[in-house]
Amino acid sequence: MATPYGTVMIARLAVPVEDVEASMRKWVAERRTPGFRHEDVMLCDDGVTCIVRVVFDDKESYQALADDPAQDEWWSTVVQPMLDGDAQWFDGHWMVSIDA
Repeated sequence: MATPYGTVMIARLAVPVEDVEASMRKWVAERRTPGFRHEDVMLCDDGVTCIVRVVFDDKESYQALADDPAQDEWWSTVVQPMLDGDAQWFDGHWMVSIDA
C-alpha cells in the first residue's frame, strides 16, 4: 500500500475564511479528483493566516492534479484572488497519524 501524500499551504487571506471554505467544498463536489482523501483548513488566531492540509492516496494522484491545466486555472481564477500575496507550499509523504 502506498504512503499517503499531500501538501500543506500557508497563506494570508484577503477574504473571509467562509469564502475559501465554500470554494473548496465546490471544488471537491465538482472535481471528484481520483486519489483525493480529504482537506483540512485551519484559520489561525490572527484571523487572516490560513493553513490548509490536503491528503491524497499517493504521490501519483497528487501529481496528476498538480499537472492538470484545469486545476491551474481554478487556482489562478478562484483561489489566488482570495489570498493576500503568494502561498507557501510544502509537499511530502504523510508518515504518522496519531488519534486519541
